[in-house]
Amino acid sequence: MNPTATTATTATTASTATTPAPAPAPAGAAERVAAAYRRIEEADRPEIWIALRPRAEVEAEARALDARTAAGERLPLAGLVYAVKDNIDVAGLPTTAACPSYAYRPEASATVVRRLAAAGAIVLGKTNMDQFATGLVGTRSPYGAVRAAHHPERISGGSSSGSAVAVALGIADFALGTDTAGSGRVPAALNGVVGVKPTLGLLPTTGVVPAARPYDAVTVFARTLAEAVPPLAVMTGPDGADPRSRAWPDAVRLAAPEQPRVALPREEDLAPLSAQARAAFRAAADRLRASGAETAAVDVSPLLEAARLLYDGALVAERYAAVGAFLAGAPEGADPTVSAIVLAAADLPAHALAADLERLDRHRAAAARLLSGFDALLLPTTTGHPALADVRADPVGVNGRLGTYTNFVNLLDLAAVAVPAGEADGGSFGVSVVTRAFDDQVGLDVAARLTGEEPPGPLPGNGVDLAVFGAHRRGQPLCHQLTGPGARYAGPVRTAAAYRLVALPTEPAKPGLVHVGPDGGGAVTGERWTLSPAALGRFLAALPAPMSLGRIRLEDGSAVLGFQCDPHAAAAGTDITHHGDWLAYLAAGAER
Repeated sequence: MNPTATTATTATTASTATTPAPAPAPAGAAERVAAAYRRIEEADRPEIWIALRPRAEVEAEARALDARTAAGERLPLAGLVYAVKDNIDVAGLPTTAACPSYAYRPEASATVVRRLAAAGAIVLGKTNMDQFATGLVGTRSPYGAVRAAHHPERISGGSSSGSAVAVALGIADFALGTDTAGSGRVPAALNGVVGVKPTLGLLPTTGVVPAARPYDAVTVFARTLAEAVPPLAVMTGPDGADPRSRAWPDAVRLAAPEQPRVALPREEDLAPLSAQARAAFRAAADRLRASGAETAAVDVSPLLEAARLLYDGALVAERYAAVGAFLAGAPEGADPTVSAIVLAAADLPAHALAADLERLDRHRAAAARLLSGFDALLLPTTTGHPALADVRADPVGVNGRLGTYTNFVNLLDLAAVAVPAGEADGGSFGVSVVTRAFDDQVGLDVAARLTGEEPPGPLPGNGVDLAVFGAHRRGQPLCHQLTGPGARYAGPVRTAAAYRLVALPTEPAKPGLVHVGPDGGGAVTGERWTLSPAALGRFLAALPAPMSLGRIRLEDGSAVLGFQCDPHAAAAGTDITHHGDWLAYLAAGAER
């Protein structure tokens, strides 16, 4: 394969060789780009790409980026290389949605691509996909079936097939997909990578070819959660050109509890899985429990019933609204299975769609009741890892089964994180952590317990830091006032040597922090927490005398919002500044 070609060629043979493991990523943009093109040649998977940027062009962009960072410019994604599903616009490259006769050249990149470019990320090219994002198999493309990264005789999953495989083979640091029915999660499961499907609207869809517009989401594939969150954070935020874009609410939770409650499906809800896959799922649930999570089985059949509305009901009219008029003309290169699905919706009556939208509202209410009292729901991502031959024999049936546990998520306005969970039946197996809308960070935290990573984040960008020094610290009696609304522990802090710490005669016992200046004070240790603006407002409204909120100077010269005590009230307390820490004072008292 020529890695400088602008258009990829179709793969005609299935390699059975083991894919070499990617080398550690180099630091500079130019080195990372060179490594990516070496991996493209080594992997020899031309079916991944629909359009690949010329190597010389990308290397020139990388050198310019390295010069900018060397000059001191701070770019959060500097030098990371990524791939883009070919239903997302990238200026200078055609958008085909895997249908050559549909191709157009956008003048501007999609909003999410522009935000990534501004953060220093570099596009390698456009990836193959199930045509018009209709399918979960990765084979519905005139550019060739995309084979699984580590099991080339099996499907890669779709519709974001090429993006997932580009990450799994170590070519891209991350990749963009889209997800309407599971396209950002099923390929993650079948290729052993992470797939993050955020709350609808957090990532704008301006410049994205619609599949079913109200239920479309831009997603991220990465090898780890830690690698997925930075690009997600950069892309998140309202876009005036996207009427469905959304901002984080003021009351967003920034962390899962220390002992999250996770719902599990009943054994009968796992009937579509093989015995090996059920065992792999139970092992994932065991890992959650071993990490301190509480689990309980719930009846998820209402969710699985809602999932059928996407294709078996009138909601498929959204797909006709997106590309039906184009496909009705029988364009060259149209996939017959995709055309059949979309065109079947042409004559659906409006009252049928209205009735299904009402059913969907009822399903959303049922989902809220089902998840009440739980922080997340753990499910298999999909039902198995079919062979390419299986899809050729039954393209519609196999595809339908793959969406059993994914189709309902966007319909019910939920978020999901797909992570690897080993193998079953000789193929890759994965699980998904499903949460309520805007509980994306909660889902990431629970998923990190499954991958063994430190929880990345926080993903929401509207948190406020708060320093606490006594009864709100971890393990102390008022800490629940932070963890209850989803505050996130952000590490220890130490004040400048200008404060006094006094023990106040309160119930429960708590200290007061008083600013006295460098001549009469010392340094005091506490904790930094990040919480939502709404949670901070509730704190302020309920703050009892003699406490107040104010800026506290830290030993590194920065300032943080924190609890302070009225000096007159502090005069009645016991000076414990010499302990330097409320917990040290409590420990000294216990020893006495």
